[in-house]
Amino acid sequence: MATSYTQRPSLQSNSSEQNRFMDKLMWKIFSFYDEQSLIDVTFKVSNPTALIPAHRLILAAASPYFENLFNGDQGNYPIIEITDIDSDIFERLITFCYTGQTLFTVSNVSAMLKAAIVLKLDDVITSCVDYLIAHINKFTLQAAYALERESRCEHLMQKIIEYETQNFVEISKSDEFLNFDFEKLQRILESDNLNITREEDAFDAINRWFNYNVPARQEQLPLLIACLRLTQFDAEFLLTHIQPLPGCELLAFKAISWIREPAARTKINMRFTRPRGISAANCGEKTLLAVCGNAIYPKLLQYSKAEDKWQEYASIRCDYKCYRTILKDDNLLFVGGIKKRAILNIVRSWNIRNKTWRNLAAMNQKRFRHCVVELDGKIYAIGGLDIGKTLSSVERYMTSDGWQFVNGLIVGRYDPCAVTLNGKIYIMSGINGDNDYIKSVECYNPVSNAWTSCADMIERHTFSVAAAHKGHIYVLGSNGDKKTVERYDPQRNTWSKICSLRGGISCVSLDNKLWAITGDFLSGMTCVSVYDEKNDRWEQKCAFSETNIRSCFAVPEALLTSNE
Repeated sequence: MATSYTQRPSLQSNSSEQNRFMDKLMWKIFSFYDEQSLIDVTFKVSNPTALIPAHRLILAAASPYFENLFNGDQGNYPIIEITDIDSDIFERLITFCYTGQTLFTVSNVSAMLKAAIVLKLDDVITSCVDYLIAHINKFTLQAAYALERESRCEHLMQKIIEYETQNFVEISKSDEFLNFDFEKLQRILESDNLNITREEDAFDAINRWFNYNVPARQEQLPLLIACLRLTQFDAEFLLTHIQPLPGCELLAFKAISWIREPAARTKINMRFTRPRGISAANCGEKTLLAVCGNAIYPKLLQYSKAEDKWQEYASIRCDYKCYRTILKDDNLLFVGGIKKRAILNIVRSWNIRNKTWRNLAAMNQKRFRHCVVELDGKIYAIGGLDIGKTLSSVERYMTSDGWQFVNGLIVGRYDPCAVTLNGKIYIMSGINGDNDYIKSVECYNPVSNAWTSCADMIERHTFSVAAAHKGHIYVLGSNGDKKTVERYDPQRNTWSKICSLRGGISCVSLDNKLWAITGDFLSGMTCVSVYDEKNDRWEQKCAFSETNIRSCFAVPEALLTSNE
Protein backbone atom coordinates (compact mmCIF):
# COMPACT_ATOMS: atom_id res chain seq x y z
CA MET A 1 0.00 0.00 0.00
CA ALA A 2 1.31 3.46 -0.93
CA THR A 3 2.54 5.64 1.91
CA SER A 4 2.42 9.40 2.12
CA TYR A 5 5.93 9.40 0.68
CA THR A 6 5.06 7.42 -2.44
CA GLN A 7 1.62 8.66 -3.36
CA ARG A 8 3.06 11.28 -5.69
CA PRO A 9 6.49 11.55 -7.29
CA SER A 10 8.64 14.15 -5.58
CA LEU A 11 11.24 15.25 -8.13
CA GLN A 12 14.29 17.36 -7.50
CA SER A 13 13.71 21.09 -7.66
CA ASN A 14 16.52 21.38 -10.24
CA SER A 15 14.76 21.45 -13.60
CA SER A 16 17.65 19.85 -15.53
CA GLU A 17 17.62 16.85 -13.17
CA GLN A 18 13.85 16.58 -13.62
CA ASN A 19 14.24 16.62 -17.40
CA ARG A 20 16.90 13.91 -17.32
CA PHE A 21 14.75 11.75 -15.08
CA MET A 22 11.68 12.18 -17.27
CA ASP A 23 13.65 11.53 -20.47
CA LYS A 24 15.06 8.33 -19.01
CA LEU A 25 11.65 7.21 -17.77
CA MET A 26 9.94 7.88 -21.11
CA TRP A 27 12.73 6.16 -23.08
CA LYS A 28 12.25 3.05 -20.95
CA ILE A 29 8.48 3.12 -21.49
CA PHE A 30 8.99 3.42 -25.26
CA SER A 31 11.38 0.47 -25.24
CA PHE A 32 8.87 -1.67 -23.31
CA TYR A 33 6.27 -0.85 -25.96
CA ASP A 34 8.59 -1.49 -28.92
CA GLU A 35 9.81 -4.78 -27.47
CA GLN A 36 6.31 -5.75 -26.28
CA SER A 37 7.77 -6.34 -22.85
CA LEU A 38 5.64 -6.55 -19.67
CA ILE A 39 2.47 -6.42 -21.79
CA ASP A 40 -0.65 -6.90 -19.64
CA VAL A 41 -3.51 -6.35 -22.10
CA THR A 42 -4.18 -7.13 -25.77
CA PHE A 43 -6.89 -5.61 -27.94
CA LYS A 44 -8.57 -7.56 -30.72
CA VAL A 45 -9.59 -5.06 -33.37
CA SER A 46 -11.40 -5.62 -36.67
CA ASN A 47 -11.18 -4.31 -40.26
CA PRO A 48 -8.72 -5.96 -40.72
CA THR A 49 -8.50 -8.21 -37.69
CA ALA A 50 -5.41 -7.44 -35.59
CA LEU A 51 -4.06 -8.01 -32.09
CA ILE A 52 -2.63 -4.86 -30.51
CA PRO A 53 -0.69 -5.25 -27.22
CA ALA A 54 -0.33 -2.49 -24.63
CA HIS A 55 0.19 -1.61 -20.96
CA ARG A 56 -2.89 -0.82 -18.89
CA LEU A 57 -1.17 1.80 -16.71
CA ILE A 58 -0.02 3.88 -19.69
CA LEU A 59 -3.40 3.81 -21.42
CA ALA A 60 -5.32 4.58 -18.21
CA ALA A 61 -3.06 7.58 -17.59
CA ALA A 62 -3.59 8.83 -21.14
CA SER A 63 -7.37 8.51 -21.35
CA PRO A 64 -10.37 8.35 -18.98
CA TYR A 65 -11.93 5.90 -21.46
CA PHE A 66 -9.25 3.31 -20.72
CA GLU A 67 -9.22 4.14 -17.02
CA ASN A 68 -12.95 3.39 -16.82
CA LEU A 69 -12.57 0.32 -19.03
CA PHE A 70 -9.87 -1.25 -16.86
CA ASN A 71 -11.77 -0.48 -13.67
CA GLY A 72 -14.82 -2.32 -15.02
CA ASP A 73 -15.52 -6.02 -15.29
CA GLN A 74 -14.34 -6.27 -18.89
CA GLY A 75 -11.03 -4.67 -17.98
CA ASN A 76 -9.87 -7.85 -16.20
CA TYR A 77 -9.84 -9.87 -19.43
CA PRO A 78 -6.40 -10.45 -21.01
CA ILE A 79 -7.91 -9.85 -24.47
CA ILE A 80 -10.43 -7.05 -24.99
CA GLU A 81 -12.39 -6.77 -28.22
CA ILE A 82 -12.87 -3.39 -29.92
CA THR A 83 -15.54 -3.41 -32.61
CA ASP A 84 -16.21 0.24 -33.51
CA ILE A 85 -12.71 1.41 -34.55
CA ASP A 86 -10.62 0.12 -37.46
CA SER A 87 -7.37 -1.59 -36.51
CA ASP A 88 -5.03 0.90 -38.25
CA ILE A 89 -6.67 3.90 -36.57
CA PHE A 90 -6.76 2.17 -33.18
CA GLU A 91 -3.08 1.26 -33.36
CA ARG A 92 -2.14 4.85 -34.25
CA LEU A 93 -4.04 6.11 -31.21
CA ILE A 94 -2.47 3.53 -28.92
CA THR A 95 0.93 4.73 -30.13
CA PHE A 96 -0.15 8.30 -29.34
CA CYS A 97 -0.82 7.26 -25.73
CA TYR A 98 2.89 6.41 -25.48
CA THR A 99 4.49 9.11 -27.61
CA GLY A 100 2.04 12.01 -27.71
CA GLN A 101 2.41 12.02 -31.50
CA THR A 102 0.64 10.49 -34.49
CA LEU A 103 0.43 11.06 -38.24
CA PHE A 104 -2.60 12.79 -39.71
CA THR A 105 -3.51 12.73 -43.39
CA VAL A 106 -6.44 14.10 -45.35
CA SER A 107 -7.65 10.53 -45.84
CA ASN A 108 -7.47 9.40 -42.19
CA VAL A 109 -8.22 12.54 -40.15
CA SER A 110 -11.99 12.01 -40.19
CA ALA A 111 -11.70 8.48 -38.79
CA MET A 112 -9.03 9.63 -36.33
CA LEU A 113 -11.29 12.35 -34.94
CA LYS A 114 -14.28 10.05 -34.47
CA ALA A 115 -12.12 7.40 -32.81
CA ALA A 116 -10.43 9.96 -30.54
CA ILE A 117 -13.86 11.13 -29.39
CA VAL A 118 -14.78 7.53 -28.50
CA LEU A 119 -11.48 7.01 -26.65
CA LYS A 120 -11.68 10.47 -24.97
CA LEU A 121 -8.25 11.54 -26.18
CA ASP A 122 -8.66 15.32 -25.93
CA ASP A 123 -5.21 16.14 -27.27
CA VAL A 124 -5.82 14.05 -30.39
CA ILE A 125 -9.21 15.73 -30.88
CA THR A 126 -7.53 19.14 -30.72
CA SER A 127 -4.76 18.07 -33.13
CA CYS A 128 -7.30 16.57 -35.57
CA VAL A 129 -9.35 19.74 -35.62
CA ASP A 130 -6.26 21.92 -36.05
CA TYR A 131 -5.14 19.73 -38.96
CA LEU A 132 -8.58 19.96 -40.59
CA ILE A 133 -8.68 23.74 -40.39
CA ALA A 134 -5.09 24.04 -41.64
CA HIS A 135 -5.94 21.83 -44.67
CA ILE A 136 -9.44 23.13 -45.25
CA ASN A 137 -8.87 23.59 -48.99
CA LYS A 138 -7.83 19.96 -49.46
CA PHE A 139 -10.36 18.55 -47.05
CA THR A 140 -13.07 20.94 -48.37
CA LEU A 141 -15.32 22.92 -46.10
CA GLN A 142 -18.33 20.82 -47.10
CA ALA A 143 -16.65 17.65 -45.81
CA ALA A 144 -15.77 19.48 -42.57
CA TYR A 145 -19.43 20.42 -42.15
CA ALA A 146 -20.47 16.81 -42.68
CA LEU A 147 -17.90 15.59 -40.15
CA GLU A 148 -19.04 18.15 -37.57
CA ARG A 149 -22.65 17.02 -37.95
CA GLU A 150 -21.68 13.34 -37.72
CA SER A 151 -19.20 13.61 -34.84
CA ARG A 152 -21.03 16.39 -32.92
CA CYS A 153 -17.58 17.64 -31.94
CA GLU A 154 -18.06 21.05 -30.34
CA HIS A 155 -14.37 21.93 -30.70
CA LEU A 156 -14.63 21.36 -34.46
CA MET A 157 -17.81 23.42 -34.58
CA GLN A 158 -16.09 26.31 -32.80
CA LYS A 159 -13.09 26.16 -35.12
CA ILE A 160 -15.32 26.07 -38.20
CA ILE A 161 -17.19 29.12 -36.93
CA GLU A 162 -13.85 30.89 -36.37
CA TYR A 163 -12.87 29.98 -39.94
CA GLU A 164 -16.22 31.21 -41.26
CA THR A 165 -15.90 34.43 -39.29
CA GLN A 166 -12.44 35.07 -40.72
CA ASN A 167 -13.45 34.14 -44.30
CA PHE A 168 -17.05 35.34 -44.16
CA VAL A 169 -17.29 37.21 -47.46
CA GLU A 170 -15.97 34.27 -49.47
CA ILE A 171 -18.07 31.67 -47.62
CA SER A 172 -21.25 33.75 -47.86
CA LYS A 173 -21.06 33.29 -51.64
CA SER A 174 -20.87 29.47 -51.44
CA ASP A 175 -23.73 27.00 -51.78
CA GLU A 176 -23.05 25.67 -48.26
CA PHE A 177 -23.86 29.10 -46.84
CA LEU A 178 -27.45 28.92 -48.13
CA ASN A 179 -28.10 25.93 -45.86
CA PHE A 180 -26.68 27.45 -42.67
CA ASP A 181 -29.14 27.05 -39.83
CA PHE A 182 -30.40 30.24 -38.21
CA GLU A 183 -28.56 29.80 -34.88
CA LYS A 184 -25.23 29.29 -36.61
CA LEU A 185 -25.62 32.36 -38.83
CA GLN A 186 -26.79 34.47 -35.89
CA ARG A 187 -23.73 33.49 -33.84
CA ILE A 188 -21.41 34.49 -36.70
CA LEU A 189 -23.13 37.82 -37.33
CA GLU A 190 -23.00 38.74 -33.63
CA SER A 191 -19.21 38.46 -33.58
CA ASP A 192 -17.17 41.62 -33.17
CA ASN A 193 -14.39 39.79 -35.00
CA LEU A 194 -16.37 39.28 -38.22
CA ASN A 195 -13.86 39.88 -41.01
CA ILE A 196 -15.66 42.35 -43.26
CA THR A 197 -14.50 45.68 -44.63
CA ARG A 198 -17.97 47.25 -44.52
CA GLU A 199 -21.23 46.43 -42.76
CA GLU A 200 -22.97 46.16 -46.14
CA ASP A 201 -21.11 42.85 -46.70
CA ALA A 202 -22.98 41.31 -43.77
CA PHE A 203 -26.28 42.80 -44.99
CA ASP A 204 -25.76 41.33 -48.48
CA ALA A 205 -25.06 37.89 -46.96
CA ILE A 206 -28.27 38.00 -44.90
CA ASN A 207 -30.25 38.93 -47.99
CA ARG A 208 -28.83 36.04 -49.99
CA TRP A 209 -29.55 33.55 -47.19
CA PHE A 210 -33.08 34.93 -46.69
CA ASN A 211 -34.05 34.89 -50.38
CA TYR A 212 -33.04 31.23 -50.68
CA ASN A 213 -36.11 30.22 -48.64
CA VAL A 214 -38.28 33.25 -47.88
CA PRO A 215 -41.37 31.49 -46.41
CA ALA A 216 -39.35 29.46 -43.87
CA ARG A 217 -37.04 32.33 -42.88
CA GLN A 218 -39.32 35.35 -42.71
CA GLU A 219 -39.71 35.28 -38.91
CA GLN A 220 -35.97 34.93 -38.41
CA LEU A 221 -34.98 37.83 -40.66
CA PRO A 222 -35.46 40.63 -38.04
CA LEU A 223 -33.33 38.71 -35.54
CA LEU A 224 -30.46 38.56 -38.04
CA ILE A 225 -30.85 42.20 -39.10
CA ALA A 226 -30.62 43.12 -35.39
CA CYS A 227 -27.12 41.57 -35.38
CA LEU A 228 -25.93 44.22 -37.85
CA ARG A 229 -24.22 47.35 -36.59
CA LEU A 230 -27.13 49.42 -37.88
CA THR A 231 -25.73 52.72 -36.62
CA GLN A 232 -22.85 52.31 -39.11
CA PHE A 233 -25.27 52.75 -42.02
CA ASP A 234 -26.47 56.18 -43.10
CA ALA A 235 -30.11 57.16 -42.79
CA GLU A 236 -30.77 56.79 -46.52
CA PHE A 237 -29.53 53.18 -46.53
CA LEU A 238 -31.69 52.37 -43.52
CA LEU A 239 -34.77 53.86 -45.21
CA THR A 240 -34.27 52.18 -48.58
CA HIS A 241 -32.82 48.80 -47.57
CA ILE A 242 -33.70 47.98 -43.93
CA GLN A 243 -37.12 49.54 -43.36
CA PRO A 244 -38.85 47.70 -46.30
CA LEU A 245 -37.81 44.28 -44.96
CA PRO A 246 -40.64 42.39 -43.19
CA GLY A 247 -40.48 42.91 -39.43
CA CYS A 248 -37.57 45.38 -39.59
CA GLU A 249 -39.40 48.72 -39.56
CA LEU A 250 -38.79 49.37 -35.84
CA LEU A 251 -35.10 48.45 -36.14
CA ALA A 252 -34.68 50.99 -38.92
CA PHE A 253 -36.56 53.65 -36.94
CA LYS A 254 -34.37 53.15 -33.85
CA ALA A 255 -31.15 53.33 -35.86
CA ILE A 256 -32.26 56.49 -37.69
CA SER A 257 -33.23 58.09 -34.38
CA TRP A 258 -29.84 57.14 -32.93
CA ILE A 259 -28.03 58.81 -35.83
CA ARG A 260 -30.17 61.97 -35.98
CA GLU A 261 -30.88 62.56 -32.27
CA PRO A 262 -27.71 62.05 -30.17
CA ALA A 263 -29.38 63.53 -27.09
CA ALA A 264 -31.98 60.73 -27.10
CA ARG A 265 -29.52 57.83 -27.33
CA THR A 266 -29.79 56.86 -23.69
CA LYS A 267 -33.52 56.16 -24.23
CA ILE A 268 -33.07 54.04 -27.36
CA ASN A 269 -32.71 50.32 -26.72
CA MET A 270 -30.38 48.94 -29.37
CA ARG A 271 -28.29 45.79 -29.16
CA PHE A 272 -25.20 46.97 -31.05
CA THR A 273 -24.22 50.62 -31.35
CA ARG A 274 -20.46 50.48 -31.85
CA PRO A 275 -18.52 49.27 -34.89
CA ARG A 276 -17.09 45.78 -34.99
CA GLY A 277 -13.59 45.05 -33.86
CA ILE A 278 -13.87 45.85 -30.14
CA SER A 279 -13.05 42.85 -27.97
CA ALA A 280 -10.72 41.96 -25.11
CA ALA A 281 -8.63 39.88 -27.51
CA ASN A 282 -7.86 42.84 -29.77
CA CYS A 283 -4.70 44.83 -29.58
CA GLY A 284 -5.00 48.57 -29.14
CA GLU A 285 -4.90 50.93 -26.22
CA LYS A 286 -5.62 49.14 -22.95
CA THR A 287 -6.39 50.25 -19.43
CA LEU A 288 -7.15 48.75 -16.02
CA LEU A 289 -10.50 47.33 -14.93
CA ALA A 290 -10.77 46.53 -11.22
CA VAL A 291 -13.36 44.42 -9.40
CA CYS A 292 -14.24 45.73 -5.95
CA GLY A 293 -15.50 42.97 -3.68
CA ASN A 294 -18.63 44.34 -2.08
CA ALA A 295 -20.61 41.25 -1.06
CA ILE A 296 -23.94 42.25 -2.63
CA TYR A 297 -23.16 45.02 -5.12
CA PRO A 298 -19.62 44.64 -6.47
CA LYS A 299 -18.40 47.63 -8.43
CA LEU A 300 -16.22 47.70 -11.50
CA LEU A 301 -13.81 50.63 -11.67
CA GLN A 302 -11.96 51.73 -14.80
CA TYR A 303 -8.70 53.65 -14.75
CA SER A 304 -8.07 56.64 -16.98
CA LYS A 305 -4.37 56.84 -17.78
CA ALA A 306 -4.79 60.27 -19.36
CA GLU A 307 -6.44 61.74 -16.24
CA ASP A 308 -4.70 59.41 -13.75
CA LYS A 309 -7.93 58.68 -11.93
CA TRP A 310 -10.51 55.93 -11.36
CA GLN A 311 -14.20 56.09 -12.12
CA GLU A 312 -17.07 53.64 -11.79
CA TYR A 313 -17.81 51.56 -14.90
CA ALA A 314 -20.68 49.45 -13.57
CA SER A 315 -22.37 48.17 -10.43
CA ILE A 316 -23.58 44.58 -10.56
CA ARG A 317 -25.65 42.45 -8.23
CA CYS A 318 -24.01 39.32 -6.86
CA ASP A 319 -25.59 37.80 -3.74
CA TYR A 320 -22.55 35.78 -2.67
CA LYS A 321 -18.90 36.50 -1.86
CA CYS A 322 -15.36 35.05 -1.79
CA TYR A 323 -15.58 34.18 -5.50
CA ARG A 324 -12.56 34.40 -7.76
CA THR A 325 -12.71 36.35 -11.01
CA ILE A 326 -10.93 35.94 -14.32
CA LEU A 327 -11.14 37.72 -17.66
CA LYS A 328 -12.18 35.43 -20.54
CA ASP A 329 -12.57 37.18 -23.91
CA ASP A 330 -15.15 39.94 -23.26
CA ASN A 331 -16.46 38.35 -20.07
CA LEU A 332 -15.65 38.34 -16.38
CA LEU A 333 -16.08 34.87 -14.92
CA PHE A 334 -17.06 34.61 -11.25
CA VAL A 335 -15.91 31.18 -10.01
CA GLY A 336 -16.94 29.54 -6.71
CA GLY A 337 -17.51 31.46 -3.47
CA ILE A 338 -19.71 31.44 -0.35
CA LYS A 339 -23.37 32.26 0.22
CA LYS A 340 -24.73 32.24 3.78
CA ARG A 341 -21.89 29.95 4.95
CA ALA A 342 -22.59 27.51 2.11
CA ILE A 343 -19.61 26.91 -0.16
CA LEU A 344 -20.46 27.13 -3.85
CA ASN A 345 -19.33 25.50 -7.08
CA ILE A 346 -21.26 27.86 -9.35
CA VAL A 347 -19.66 29.70 -12.29
CA ARG A 348 -21.26 32.82 -13.76
CA SER A 349 -20.19 34.99 -16.66
CA TRP A 350 -20.74 38.77 -16.85
CA ASN A 351 -20.36 40.33 -20.30
CA ILE A 352 -18.41 43.58 -20.12
CA ARG A 353 -19.94 45.09 -23.26
CA ASN A 354 -23.57 44.11 -22.78
CA LYS A 355 -23.50 44.09 -18.95
CA THR A 356 -25.51 40.87 -18.82
CA TRP A 357 -25.16 37.64 -16.81
CA ARG A 358 -25.28 34.03 -17.94
CA ASN A 359 -24.63 30.79 -16.08
CA LEU A 360 -21.86 28.38 -17.07
CA ALA A 361 -21.38 24.75 -16.08
CA ALA A 362 -20.74 24.32 -12.34
CA MET A 363 -17.44 23.00 -11.03
CA ASN A 364 -17.21 19.44 -9.73
CA GLN A 365 -15.73 20.70 -6.44
CA LYS A 366 -17.16 23.41 -4.20
CA ARG A 367 -14.38 25.82 -3.32
CA PHE A 368 -13.45 29.29 -2.10
CA ARG A 369 -10.14 31.04 -1.35
CA HIS A 370 -8.80 29.28 -4.43
CA CYS A 371 -7.23 30.74 -7.56
CA VAL A 372 -8.22 30.72 -11.23
CA VAL A 373 -6.10 31.13 -14.37
CA GLU A 374 -6.55 30.74 -18.11
CA LEU A 375 -4.18 28.66 -20.25
CA ASP A 376 -4.68 27.89 -23.94
CA GLY A 377 -8.30 29.01 -23.78
CA LYS A 378 -9.09 26.72 -20.82
CA ILE A 379 -9.98 27.91 -17.31
CA TYR A 380 -8.32 26.21 -14.31
CA ALA A 381 -9.66 26.33 -10.74
CA ILE A 382 -6.89 25.43 -8.30
CA GLY A 383 -6.86 24.50 -4.63
CA GLY A 384 -8.83 26.51 -2.07
CA LEU A 385 -11.06 25.42 0.80
CA ASP A 386 -14.14 23.28 1.21
CA ILE A 387 -15.86 22.52 4.52
CA GLY A 388 -13.15 21.40 6.92
CA LYS A 389 -10.47 20.65 4.35
CA THR A 390 -7.71 22.25 2.33
CA LEU A 391 -7.95 21.30 -1.33
CA SER A 392 -5.25 20.00 -3.62
CA SER A 393 -7.72 19.29 -6.42
CA VAL A 394 -7.49 21.09 -9.75
CA GLU A 395 -10.14 21.16 -12.44
CA ARG A 396 -10.20 22.54 -15.96
CA TYR A 397 -13.10 24.08 -17.90
CA MET A 398 -13.59 23.65 -21.63
CA THR A 399 -16.72 24.78 -23.43
CA SER A 400 -17.12 21.36 -25.06
CA ASP A 401 -16.69 19.22 -21.93
CA GLY A 402 -17.47 21.44 -18.96
CA TRP A 403 -15.30 20.96 -15.85
CA GLN A 404 -12.99 17.95 -15.56
CA PHE A 405 -10.42 17.14 -12.91
CA VAL A 406 -6.75 17.10 -13.86
CA ASN A 407 -3.86 15.99 -11.67
CA GLY A 408 -3.90 17.72 -8.30
CA LEU A 409 -1.31 19.83 -6.51
CA ILE A 410 1.65 18.27 -4.73
CA VAL A 411 0.78 20.44 -1.69
CA GLY A 412 -2.84 21.42 -1.06
CA ARG A 413 -3.22 25.12 -0.32
CA TYR A 414 -5.62 28.04 -0.06
CA ASP A 415 -5.09 31.77 -0.65
CA PRO A 416 -2.33 31.11 -3.18
CA CYS A 417 -1.53 33.19 -6.25
CA ALA A 418 -1.05 31.80 -9.74
CA VAL A 419 -0.05 32.92 -13.23
CA THR A 420 0.49 31.37 -16.65
CA LEU A 421 3.80 31.72 -18.45
CA ASN A 422 5.37 29.91 -21.41
CA GLY A 423 2.49 27.46 -21.73
CA LYS A 424 2.56 26.42 -18.04
CA ILE A 425 0.81 27.34 -14.79
CA TYR A 426 2.80 28.47 -11.75
CA ILE A 427 1.19 28.49 -8.30
CA MET A 428 2.92 30.13 -5.36
CA SER A 429 2.58 30.80 -1.68
CA GLY A 430 -0.66 30.23 0.25
CA ILE A 431 -1.60 28.29 3.39
CA ASN A 432 -1.35 24.51 3.69
CA GLY A 433 -3.51 21.98 5.50
CA ASP A 434 -1.70 22.66 8.79
CA ASN A 435 -2.60 26.36 8.50
CA ASP A 436 1.04 27.27 7.92
CA TYR A 437 2.09 29.92 5.40
CA ILE A 438 4.29 28.23 2.82
CA LYS A 439 7.01 29.27 0.38
CA SER A 440 6.59 26.37 -2.01
CA VAL A 441 6.05 26.84 -5.75
CA GLU A 442 4.65 24.33 -8.22
CA CYS A 443 4.51 24.27 -12.01
CA TYR A 444 1.84 22.50 -14.10
CA ASN A 445 2.60 21.21 -17.58
CA PRO A 446 -0.67 20.50 -19.44
CA VAL A 447 1.11 18.23 -21.93
CA SER A 448 2.20 15.77 -19.23
CA ASN A 449 -0.70 16.66 -16.89
CA ALA A 450 1.78 16.83 -14.02
CA TRP A 451 2.81 19.27 -11.29
CA THR A 452 6.48 19.57 -10.41
CA SER A 453 8.21 21.48 -7.61
CA CYS A 454 10.13 24.67 -8.35
CA ALA A 455 12.52 26.62 -6.15
CA ASP A 456 10.89 27.94 -2.98
CA MET A 457 10.20 31.65 -2.61
CA ILE A 458 12.55 33.64 -0.40
CA GLU A 459 9.85 34.73 2.08
CA ARG A 460 6.61 33.31 3.42
CA HIS A 461 3.80 35.69 2.54
CA THR A 462 0.56 36.14 4.45
CA PHE A 463 -1.07 37.69 1.38
CA SER A 464 0.33 37.67 -2.12
CA VAL A 465 -0.59 38.62 -5.67
CA ALA A 466 1.30 37.80 -8.85
CA ALA A 467 1.72 38.74 -12.51
CA ALA A 468 3.74 37.40 -15.43
CA HIS A 469 5.75 40.19 -17.04
CA LYS A 470 8.57 40.12 -19.63
CA GLY A 471 9.28 36.42 -19.15
CA HIS A 472 9.41 36.59 -15.33
CA ILE A 473 6.94 36.16 -12.48
CA TYR A 474 6.50 38.95 -9.95
CA VAL A 475 4.93 38.33 -6.53
CA LEU A 476 3.88 41.12 -4.18
CA GLY A 477 3.35 40.00 -0.62
CA SER A 478 3.89 40.66 3.03
CA ASN A 479 5.39 38.83 5.99
CA GLY A 480 4.40 40.62 9.17
CA ASP A 481 5.79 44.13 8.84
CA LYS A 482 7.93 43.11 5.87
CA LYS A 483 6.60 44.14 2.48
CA THR A 484 8.39 42.08 -0.13
CA VAL A 485 8.37 41.91 -3.90
CA GLU A 486 10.05 38.85 -5.42
CA ARG A 487 10.89 38.03 -9.03
CA TYR A 488 11.16 34.51 -10.42
CA ASP A 489 13.34 33.53 -13.38
CA PRO A 490 11.87 30.30 -14.83
CA GLN A 491 14.95 29.62 -16.94
CA ARG A 492 17.26 29.61 -13.92
CA ASN A 493 14.62 28.45 -11.41
CA THR A 494 15.70 31.21 -9.01
CA TRP A 495 13.99 33.93 -6.94
CA SER A 496 15.37 37.39 -6.20
CA LYS A 497 14.10 40.41 -4.29
CA ILE A 498 13.38 43.76 -5.91
CA CYS A 499 12.27 47.11 -4.51
CA SER A 500 9.53 46.49 -1.95
CA LEU A 501 6.01 47.89 -2.05
CA ARG A 502 3.46 48.09 0.73
CA GLY A 503 0.15 46.23 0.75
CA GLY A 504 -0.13 44.50 -2.64
CA ILE A 505 -3.76 43.97 -3.77
CA SER A 506 -3.21 43.21 -7.45
CA CYS A 507 -0.58 43.49 -10.14
CA VAL A 508 -0.93 43.56 -13.92
CA SER A 509 1.32 43.74 -16.97
CA LEU A 510 0.17 46.72 -19.06
CA ASP A 511 1.90 48.80 -21.76
CA ASN A 512 5.07 46.74 -21.31
CA LYS A 513 5.23 47.85 -17.68
CA LEU A 514 4.37 46.21 -14.37
CA TRP A 515 1.49 47.96 -12.59
CA ALA A 516 0.61 47.35 -8.96
CA ILE A 517 -2.46 48.27 -6.95
CA THR A 518 -1.69 48.59 -3.26
CA GLY A 519 -3.90 49.35 -0.30
CA ASP A 520 -3.40 50.80 3.15
CA PHE A 521 -6.32 49.87 5.39
CA LEU A 522 -5.17 52.29 8.12
CA SER A 523 -5.47 55.30 5.85
CA GLY A 524 -8.30 53.80 3.80
CA MET A 525 -6.50 54.64 0.57
CA THR A 526 -5.49 52.63 -2.49
CA CYS A 527 -2.61 53.56 -4.78
CA VAL A 528 -1.52 52.72 -8.31
CA SER A 529 2.23 52.30 -8.85
CA VAL A 530 4.38 51.44 -11.88
CA TYR A 531 7.71 49.60 -11.59
CA ASP A 532 10.77 51.33 -12.98
CA GLU A 533 12.90 48.29 -13.78
CA LYS A 534 15.98 50.25 -14.79
CA ASN A 535 16.22 52.09 -11.46
CA ASP A 536 14.54 49.40 -9.32
CA ARG A 537 11.93 51.68 -7.85
CA TRP A 538 8.18 52.20 -7.90
CA GLU A 539 6.61 55.35 -9.32
CA GLN A 540 3.36 56.24 -7.58
CA LYS A 541 0.34 57.23 -9.63
CA CYS A 542 -3.04 58.27 -8.25
CA ALA A 543 -4.48 57.44 -4.83
CA PHE A 544 -8.18 56.92 -4.16
CA SER A 545 -10.44 55.82 -1.31
CA GLU A 546 -11.32 52.26 -2.31
CA THR A 547 -9.57 49.50 -0.38
CA ASN A 548 -11.70 46.48 -1.21
CA ILE A 549 -10.37 45.83 -4.73
CA ARG A 550 -10.17 42.08 -5.26
CA SER A 551 -8.78 41.71 -8.79
CA CYS A 552 -7.66 43.79 -11.73
CA PHE A 553 -7.32 43.17 -15.48
CA ALA A 554 -5.92 44.89 -18.55
CA VAL A 555 -8.72 45.46 -21.08
CA PRO A 556 -9.08 47.56 -24.27
CA GLU A 557 -10.23 51.09 -23.52
CA ALA A 558 -12.73 50.85 -26.38
CA LEU A 559 -14.39 47.92 -24.62
CA LEU A 560 -15.32 50.22 -21.74
CA THR A 561 -16.40 53.20 -23.82
CA SER A 562 -19.98 54.15 -23.01
CA ASN A 563 -22.47 54.19 -25.87
CA GLU A 564 -22.61 57.62 -27.33
